[in-house]
Amino acid sequence: MRIKFNKGKQKEFLNNCILKLHSLSLNSLLEFGITTTSSSLKNYYSERRLLPRELFEELCHLTKIDMENLNYQEFEENWGKSIGGKKSKRKS
Repeated sequence: MRIKFNKGKQKEFLNNCILKLHSLSLNSLLEFGITTTSSSLKNYYSERRLLPRELFEELCHLTKIDMENLNYQEFEENWGKSIGGKKSKRKS
């Protein structure tokens, strides 16, 4: 599953995590045992990719952020592929 925030809110969520954990930077979040890479974190921060549910839950747990108070949507892992397939089908 992937987590989709409104535009600008994913970055805001990650900034909030950085503040709550008293981290110096985005990459310093990795020191808390988060299961992702530095380059992936940058992609999530710039909102080029949606957050994986597992990472979202890890961050919420570490920062004690209540997921119920956040506004987000959940999508299946392959949601982008199915949309792309439908678009290419229409062009044929």
